[in-house]
Amino acid sequence: MQKLLAFIFTALLQMSALTAGAQSWNFIKEKEGFRLYTRQEANSSFKSFRGEAEIRADMDKVSSLIGNIKNLDWWGDDVHDITVLAFEKDRHIRYYFVYDVPWPFTDRDLVADVTISEDSATGIRTVYSHPLPDVVPEKHGLIRVTNYWQKWTIRPLNNGMIHLTLEGFIDPAGSVPAWLYNMVIIDTPLRLLREVQKRVQTDQTPG
Repeated sequence: MQKLLAFIFTALLQMSALTAGAQSWNFIKEKEGFRLYTRQEANSSFKSFRGEAEIRADMDKVSSLIGNIKNLDWWGDDVHDITVLAFEKDRHIRYYFVYDVPWPFTDRDLVADVTISEDSATGIRTVYSHPLPDVVPEKHGLIRVTNYWQKWTIRPLNNGMIHLTLEGFIDPAGSVPAWLYNMVIIDTPLRLLREVQKRVQTDQTPG
């Protein structure tokens, strides 16, 4: 009995520590049906982002857009170059990106390792990315991004609706001021969610 009580007490302490260290999402605004949030990351002056929305779309259409190497043109003009280094359908992708960064800042590059998974019971599909800094040698004239994560969560709802969530964080490295970055980071989920909706939404009306 004492061992059980000790175990429960330790578990509660660990849960309390995790809760205390975690920052909650702060609602920023809702625009065009997209709800947008930011969160202060631990040990960083940069914020993470979150966007979510319900859209009327077919699950297969959304899945074929997010996490598919044949659909890369919707990611935005700031992605200057994309190279697919590895690919296993519906399981794993490895990308090399070069980002075009406005003057006076230096362009960035990033190697992203993407894991795709789907829960057979709920149908929830997750696309999670994290950096692999040593796969591609660093290049002259580019700043390598090494602190990054991004997660898409695609959840089927009733009546042909999809709940779509995009969360992420990127430390741009180099000399980008945190105040400037934190002002514009909310544009990332808005732009990407808007683009997904435009490309996959059916012409049906909600039932």
